[in-house]
Amino acid sequence: MAESTPAEPGRIAEVTHYFLRLGLLGFGGPVALVGQMERELVSERGWLTREQMREAIAVCQSLPGPLAIQVGIFVSYLRAGFWGAWAGGWAFILPNFAIVASLGALYVYFGGLQPVTAIFYGVSPAVIALILHSCYRLAKLGMEDWLQWVLAAICLVVTLVLQTEVALLFIGAGAVGILYYGTLRHRPSSATTLFAAAPMIPVAPIAPVVSASTLGKLLLFFLKAGALTFGSGLVIVPFLQQGVVQQYGWLGEREFLVAVAIGMISPGPVVITATFVGYLVAGFWGSLAATIGIFLPSFILVLVAAPLLARHRSNRNVQGFVKGAYAAAIGTILGACVLLGRIAIGDWFTAAIGLIALVVLFLWKVNNPLLMAVTAGAGLLAFPILHPAWVMVK
Repeated sequence: MAESTPAEPGRIAEVTHYFLRLGLLGFGGPVALVGQMERELVSERGWLTREQMREAIAVCQSLPGPLAIQVGIFVSYLRAGFWGAWAGGWAFILPNFAIVASLGALYVYFGGLQPVTAIFYGVSPAVIALILHSCYRLAKLGMEDWLQWVLAAICLVVTLVLQTEVALLFIGAGAVGILYYGTLRHRPSSATTLFAAAPMIPVAPIAPVVSASTLGKLLLFFLKAGALTFGSGLVIVPFLQQGVVQQYGWLGEREFLVAVAIGMISPGPVVITATFVGYLVAGFWGSLAATIGIFLPSFILVLVAAPLLARHRSNRNVQGFVKGAYAAAIGTILGACVLLGRIAIGDWFTAAIGLIALVVLFLWKVNNPLLMAVTAGAGLLAFPILHPAWVMVK
């Protein structure tokens, strides 16, 4: 791992200001955010070399947690030292937290109103389309041979049948990857990507009561998520569905779809969904506990584990585990998408919205906020016509 620059107040302020702006205005997911950092910090500002940036991306791809945030922490460390990493990382997160916590408050107070219900009537099937499209892009990025597709298919079937904890699938898929791609077969690894995915093991369900106990359980839940969820932030979708909806019962399926939609349309990483979930479960302090929980492991991993991984990430056994777990992620995401689709798509209109959104995503480059705005408008127009009885009751 490259050495950092000694901490200087001027440089800490510099990285804090930059990542506050990026956190407020950065849309497009981890690839877009990392690309923007590389363009601005290497080519324009000269904060680090191209080789340093590539090392930062490669190491962070191999760690659990949200890629863009971890690259931001790594870059801040190189530019402004240990305390600069903490300042830059939390500055990156702060605008996302403020936006999503505010949306959580608005949803709690106005979520029962007919216009809000109508908006998410149109948005929910578009969320399913977004997940499917993102999963397709992830598959193109890291699925390389028949074994990965077999592992993905097994995880898909198990997720659909059991609809419950599948952590052992990820461990098993990683073990198969070590056996097939690793040194035991004495074959070179063809891995070009070090993304992987693994969910945390959920703890026992508790009642959603706003108390110190609930806040503690929220914090622990999301600490495990941040420590064990590899690769794309999209992997948090099946994990949260199993934990927050099925295990804990804190949110219903429709509320969960709303949370995913909020994570996708807000700036920053999709895992900011944790902030919205925390607010719905336990108000502001719940959102704070969930946000700290999901992001704190990233700081620890980048500042402590990254130097070790930088030395061993070319090991064939490490890459074999990553490839197997990556395949498990694809299957699990697809399984969760099918389960959520049963909730989001309930009539011909929502089916049409989902299909049209999917076609649009494959044919044109459409950003998430624009897609959500259009489908929200469609829901506002169609819901009173297609569900007049619900409107009259309200």
